[in-house]
Amino acid sequence: MPAAKLGQTLLYVPDVEAAAAFYERVFGMTRSLVDPCGIYIALESGGATLAFADAEWVAGNGLQFAPIKSNVRPPAVEINFFVDDVEAVYRAAIEAGATAWFPPAPQPWGQIVSYVRDPAGFLVEISTFPPTAGS
Repeated sequence: MPAAKLGQTLLYVPDVEAAAAFYERVFGMTRSLVDPCGIYIALESGGATLAFADAEWVAGNGLQFAPIKSNVRPPAVEINFFVDDVEAVYRAAIEAGATAWFPPAPQPWGQIVSYVRDPAGFLVEISTFPPTAGS
């Protein structure tokens, strides 16, 4: 059987445009596909695709899921961005509407790691690039 190719990470959000605008502003992602009806936007960054679909539209098509709620503990999944300046991007995310979750802190394995909840409530890790082998 041939190996599968990961297509995209798709998040169900209440406001597709706002979600896409947040990731464009904070992480410099660029739009690769926009549905003219406003129910889907895909963003690209470094060969990865992060897409957003209107949660109400998805639910109306029969797919049942537990919506993200920003006032409760996040689910056990995260979106991760490697950046050069964690502190600056962490601040930019909060200024763009994210909620502080875990401030930038050095980790024993050599990275600086922080977390925010994006405006829709998804957990986002902002960290330095992982150390390379032998460093």
